[in-house]
Amino acid sequence: MCGRLALTTPPDAVRDFFSYRDQPNFPPRYNIAPTQPIATVRYEYEARRFHLVRWGLIPSWVKDPSSFTLLINARAETAAEKPSFRNAMRHGRCLIPASGFYEWRRTGDSKQPFWIRPADGEVMAFAGLWETWSDPDGGDMDTGAILTIGSNRMMSGIHHRMPVILKPDQFDTWLDTANVDRKEAGTLLRPVEDDYLVATPVSNRVNKVANDDPDIQAPVVLDEAGGHAQEARKSKPKPDTSQLDLF
Repeated sequence: MCGRLALTTPPDAVRDFFSYRDQPNFPPRYNIAPTQPIATVRYEYEARRFHLVRWGLIPSWVKDPSSFTLLINARAETAAEKPSFRNAMRHGRCLIPASGFYEWRRTGDSKQPFWIRPADGEVMAFAGLWETWSDPDGGDMDTGAILTIGSNRMMSGIHHRMPVILKPDQFDTWLDTANVDRKEAGTLLRPVEDDYLVATPVSNRVNKVANDDPDIQAPVVLDEAGGHAQEARKSKPKPDTSQLDLF
């Protein structure tokens, strides 16, 4: 799955990568969480356009969002048939820019977070879905979800699911909802190559949504049990500091 992401790439670089017409100026976000705005790119009037949507798709037929499950991810294998996603698979396919995402590996009773990004350090594109929900008073809200697929070999050591990552030569096919049906678009939904991403263990600071700064991506060292080495050292005897140690 994908429950946290980051978009820290400068706006001009994001625009160059996705080739949309708009020129949004957005701040770096290091810890984007569900219900918060996420960037999307979709096809409108024969051009790619930039839009912000709320992360957590609400199908148009939902009457009361407060009683509806928050849909932050959609399974690529079944999205075309599921009532919650099939309309968006037909009419609301989009790209979701991301500099990287976070995933947690379960180790015993604890979970170790990892910062996962493209090996080349560039921005990437998640396959996404969006839909407009209208409330009874006439207000509209655009919402979205990230498509996920079974993990590739690299990601399988952390989690069994991962976001679907699309390459630039696939963008037009995915976004062209007028001429590419959901079945054909679904053929693009597969795990990215094993060497495309790199994973770095980070601290549990990412668990708290309020922590939205570069430090949450700082690497930590893991011990043999998969926990933070600095945490493992807490149980070790304190060194003798009675003499000056220069090294």
